[in-house]
Amino acid sequence: MSRNRAIGAFLETAGWGAAERRPLAGDASARRYERLALGQRRAILMDVPPESGLDTTPFLAVAGWLRRGGLSAPEVFAAAPVQGLALLEDFGDDLFATLCLRDPGLEPTLYDAAIDTLARMQELSWDEPAPDKPAQIGAPGWTAPAYDMAVLMREARLMTEWYLPAVTGAAVPPDLEAEYEALAEAAFASVPRDPSVPIYRDYHAENLVWLPERPDLARVGLLDFQDMLIGHPAYDFVSLVRDARRDIAPGLAARARARYLARTGREPESFDAAAHILSAQRNLKILGLFARLRRRDGKARYLDYLPRVWGYLEGDLTHPELGPLRRFITRHVPAPTAEALARIDGIAA
Repeated sequence: MSRNRAIGAFLETAGWGAAERRPLAGDASARRYERLALGQRRAILMDVPPESGLDTTPFLAVAGWLRRGGLSAPEVFAAAPVQGLALLEDFGDDLFATLCLRDPGLEPTLYDAAIDTLARMQELSWDEPAPDKPAQIGAPGWTAPAYDMAVLMREARLMTEWYLPAVTGAAVPPDLEAEYEALAEAAFASVPRDPSVPIYRDYHAENLVWLPERPDLARVGLLDFQDMLIGHPAYDFVSLVRDARRDIAPGLAARARARYLARTGREPESFDAAAHILSAQRNLKILGLFARLRRRDGKARYLDYLPRVWGYLEGDLTHPELGPLRRFITRHVPAPTAEALARIDGIAA
């Protein structure tokens, strides 16, 4: 059966066969979305082709877990996980990023709400992992993997696998790659231990929707949480305040930090150390990821974000724990200047 026929049959079974369908902008993955209208009713179709290697099961599991915790994940109207299809509640178009661009005066209110929602999400109950049992996010049939060293390193390697060869135009020598990996692993191993929490991974202004008609924490609509892992609580905080896609004023970031620490009671010095180290890891990953999106997937718009990501990385690398890694980056990794971006883009040799 063709994909279009499978989608048509799914929608017919769900009672949405006669709906008007309009494509929506997708994310950085192979997932596709459509907005459906059936009279006054609205819904979102999530289309995850099975051949993509992705799966709707984590999204459905995490959505149910978040909703049971009183947070606003989309309601699931219908789902066919084997086919990679789901029909979801439509939260509308008031993304935090859109609203902040339209009215910067809303930023404090929106980011306060985002911090409160993050703190609540990290309080929600989940089953602690045991030697014979992975972590459970309250959902049968799916377990949240650990954000462990293997994952941290796999992501950090994207820098040497994609960004560095694209920006230099040359393959990375094995000894240089090995040196980078040793320095990165040593840096990530120094993250202060903290109780593990569910990690959203992409907790930022383009995945949060403002729902002001709802009460309290339910005002923050949550999207794109299917990659949830179990890890350090600082990761999602830096995802929010070191946003690759938009500038965050220092005053707003400081306000968010103070609110988060007050809300969670975390020890500031340990939290700040973890935030710097995990932010450096995240930004090294993003350099490689966005270069890959251009080179492999033809998605050029992500190159525009690389100078901002580089600026975050430079700031993170000033932390004392990251000194050896900073010296390596300074010696061997070019900044994403206009000339460098042109090379990644394929305009220059």
